[in-house]
Amino acid sequence: MLNLMNMAKLSIKGLIESALNLGRTLDSDYAPLQQFFVVMEHCLKHGLKSKKTFLGQNKSFWGPLELVEKLTPEAGEITASVKDLPGLKTPLGRGRAWLRLALMQKKLSDYMKTIINRKDLLSEFYEPNALMMEEEGAVIAGLLVGLNVIDANLCMKGEDLDSQVGVIDFSMYLKDSTHSSKSTEGDGQITAILDQKNYVEELNRHLSASVNNLQAKVDALEKSNTKLTEELAVANNRIITLQEEMERGKEESSYLVESSHKVKNSFVPIDVEKELEVQIGMKQEMELSMKMLEKDICEKHDALVELRQQLDEMRTLNHELSIKSQSSEAGAKQKSDIISRLEEKTNQMGSTIKQLESR
Repeated sequence: MLNLMNMAKLSIKGLIESALNLGRTLDSDYAPLQQFFVVMEHCLKHGLKSKKTFLGQNKSFWGPLELVEKLTPEAGEITASVKDLPGLKTPLGRGRAWLRLALMQKKLSDYMKTIINRKDLLSEFYEPNALMMEEEGAVIAGLLVGLNVIDANLCMKGEDLDSQVGVIDFSMYLKDSTHSSKSTEGDGQITAILDQKNYVEELNRHLSASVNNLQAKVDALEKSNTKLTEELAVANNRIITLQEEMERGKEESSYLVESSHKVKNSFVPIDVEKELEVQIGMKQEMELSMKMLEKDICEKHDALVELRQQLDEMRTLNHELSIKSQSSEAGAKQKSDIISRLEEKTNQMGSTIKQLESR
């Protein structure tokens, strides 16, 4: 366990120093970073309890890492991202992905401190003498704070995290000066190669963009050329049509000139003054006729008004006569009733007289 803690110290120290000397964002191919994850994996596996499954016994540090989500809600984003990553089929692969995401977020130290402080929960996964249950675990969590000074951009798509074999490369931590100088020289060469690679990739992207722009311009020119060709054909057709119309216009104008000459030669002059006098006389006659017609219309209108008045008077008189006739008929009827009653009384009196005489 002590050796493992020392390896963790060397790994973290070497990663920080090499990253600061490199002076750029680290990627998945950076060897010291790969070794750091291998060492962290061994630290998390130390003292793990075996879980029996139908495939046999299994040791996985994914279970303890899942506890972080319960203790620190903001870690739920990492856990969800790990579960959504395609291609991860084993708890080991998910644990490795979790470590990489936590490092990129610069939260690895905080999360490790969170779970180490809850040994009551860790006891479910670790033996009592495990590194995570001892003081060494807290020391490693404190050392991880230094990793917050480095920037990492790790692409996990296409990386086989399930089947990678995590082997610690002890040669990276040997103190031999010769090896150290060679390693430094090798790192310098690798850095130069990576810089050249980045330059070539950037140049390639620039050239690709230029090619795309030129291709777009060529396409635009081809479209413009096609459009101009069509417009030229239309213009040629229009010119031919105009020429034909011009020829027809010339023929028509010559025909009109000839016709005008013929009309001038056959034209007979007319006395304009006589024609004007005739027109004036006709106009005066029309005005006189209009005045007479207006006078006749006025007279007929007055006669019509007078006839309407007489008609109204006749209607009124007829109405009065009908009323008088009705009243006279009523009087005659009344008189006839009186006469009939008188006749009845006379008859009654006659019969009474006869009766008296007979007595």
